Amino acid sequence: MKIIKRDGTVVDFDATKIKVAIGKANEEVRRGEKATKEQINEIIDYIKELDKKRILVEDVQDIIEEKLMEFDKYQLAKKYITYRYTRELVRKANTTDQSIKELIDGESEYWNTENSNKNAKVVTTQRDYLAGITSTDITRRFLLPEDIVKAHDEGIIHFHDADYFAQNALHNCDLINLEDMLQNGTNINGVMIEKPHKFLTAMTIATQIITAVTSSQYGGATVTMTHLAPFARDSYNKYLEKYHERGLTEEQCVKFAKEDLRKEIQDGVQTFQYQINSMTTTNGQSPFLSVCLYLGETEEYKEELAMIIEEVFNQRILGMKNEKGVYITPAFPKLLYVLEEDNIHKDSKYWYLTELAAKCTAKRMVPDYISEKVMKELKKNEYGEGECYPCMGCRSFLTPDRNISRGNVAKAKNYVEGKGKYYGRFNQGVVTINLVDVALSSAQDMDKFWKIFDERLELCHRALKARHDRLSKATSDVAPILWQYGALARLDKGESIHDLLHGGYSTISLGYAGLYECVKYMTGDSHTDNGKGKEFGLQVMQRMNDKCKEWKEAEDIDYSVYGTPIESTTYKFAKCLKKRFGTIEGITDRNYITNSYHVPVFEEIDAFTKLKLESEFQRLSPGGAISYIETPNLQNNLDVVLQIIEFIYDNIMYAELNTKSDYCQECGFDGEILIDENLEWYCPNCGNRNHDTLNVARRTCGYIGSNFWNKGRTQEIKERVLHIDNKDDE
Repeated sequence: MKIIKRDGTVVDFDATKIKVAIGKANEEVRRGEKATKEQINEIIDYIKELDKKRILVEDVQDIIEEKLMEFDKYQLAKKYITYRYTRELVRKANTTDQSIKELIDGESEYWNTENSNKNAKVVTTQRDYLAGITSTDITRRFLLPEDIVKAHDEGIIHFHDADYFAQNALHNCDLINLEDMLQNGTNINGVMIEKPHKFLTAMTIATQIITAVTSSQYGGATVTMTHLAPFARDSYNKYLEKYHERGLTEEQCVKFAKEDLRKEIQDGVQTFQYQINSMTTTNGQSPFLSVCLYLGETEEYKEELAMIIEEVFNQRILGMKNEKGVYITPAFPKLLYVLEEDNIHKDSKYWYLTELAAKCTAKRMVPDYISEKVMKELKKNEYGEGECYPCMGCRSFLTPDRNISRGNVAKAKNYVEGKGKYYGRFNQGVVTINLVDVALSSAQDMDKFWKIFDERLELCHRALKARHDRLSKATSDVAPILWQYGALARLDKGESIHDLLHGGYSTISLGYAGLYECVKYMTGDSHTDNGKGKEFGLQVMQRMNDKCKEWKEAEDIDYSVYGTPIESTTYKFAKCLKKRFGTIEGITDRNYITNSYHVPVFEEIDAFTKLKLESEFQRLSPGGAISYIETPNLQNNLDVVLQIIEFIYDNIMYAELNTKSDYCQECGFDGEILIDENLEWYCPNCGNRNHDTLNVARRTCGYIGSNFWNKGRTQEIKERVLHIDNKDDE
């Protein structure tokens, strides 16, 4: 007789294991409750006499429990059940123990490349990972249904951030309501922070708020410099008053006050940049921060905001010094520059800022560009008015505010009646569907594809509902900085956050990955073909949007389609696909699958065609999306950068340019660090391969990564083709 174990392996029946298991339980009961040798042998003989060729190990254990109760050994049966359960926990915990050992040893490729913005060898990061391993273990064993865990393990779906799921209080991304916290005061770790009265103080407090907020969540966060601009006016007025008191002429007072303000803005921006890059959150990393630069957010303080934006660009162009004292590209904060009528044309008042943005992009890969024009076409509130606002972190966009008529559910002190609200809103979390697995599971049968697709979407729906249900148990006390002191709300102590999870105030994201491979397998064409491939790809995207709409209407939860920025998961999905379906040329023969709706990195296509094509798919990814183009060094060809920026304004909501900005500490090489055939990074000048002395910055999945990547993502980076040939620069 063969025994089928839990992992599917088949072994010979071994009676001694039954004797050991019952013997362990015997040790836990009184003499009269113990099973005799004869009774144990009777149980073994009964199982043998079933004369089955194969039997599940769970069925054998059920039989043992039933026979013990037939012998009136109820206490023994109870102890055996406890023993059986304990053994199950131990089996499941073994992988956790191994993960902890690999992390602490510091030699695991997985942990050292799990996140390109985390250094797994640093103790603060290890502490976060250790907590994450425990959380993941609890999540897998107690908090999620087995079919969801199984689908996650097999790469059918990806349940994001299981390492934070055990705590019911943690959410994903958000837009920090910095205006409310600075203007009306806040509280950090029990210390009251009152309204600052000068720009430099406001910038310092802002960094403290950002660190506290991002330590109470796990996703990206965004602030806007618009909320800092009023404090620049306060500083200017103080300087003006000082010079008036000295009896200077009005002309002199204004001149000197402006000079002092410019110096304070320089100091404030520098403080902000240093603080963000030097502070560590409880997640063991710098805050995953994006900073919005949007002139259209204010009329009253537009001049001050323009001065701040100018200084942000100047300092980012300069870069930050590494340990060798050489200026390199910092990973954070990510900059989001909104293109609008006042800065997009050569005769626009703030065109000089766009020129600075282009220079910064060519040198440091930021900012990313949001088109106010296109966004207002796509994002309309409940009154049909187009609105423009930044993404939460790297690409997560809120749905347009449909709470305008609902009122101030977050009890924010800066709430404006009848106006859309975005700062203070957030995302509940993400579950991603592997579109490639859906396609391969259908064996190119189109009817079967749609059937499997719907089944997998429902699996994602249940997983997302588990996220929502867990978060809905939280009260404002679990993270006062978020829910009581203005970052996201000003709820009362002990008040539930439940209302903020409904009615569209927050979103929850249905992620997707591998649209290209899915379309290629099902149609034989890329979704870039402007034919049947593209048509099928748009149908796939529309089906996900239809499902989100269906769930939203039924549950009043704002489900939204999200182009997932899978980093390490692109490698995991690829490995799972090879295991399940083997190597299929053009589909599973790489160590990665393509992010979201993107044109595959290896497909030859020019920048403008790519952006125009992807804009159609971006419209169907309202919960999160970003498009990019790969460029050579364009520092001496800024006209091309500006041409692309103008194209973005007219054609696509959100896009970025990827350049290379590397440095070798061994020889001083300042250029592109390369990748060899074995996917190892090396300096083309001196051959240095030591990661500790190579400063490499690459756009990974929205954010800039600087701590290297796993084999899958490294191969993807290596295979990226340029979308601009830069002939004018040769």
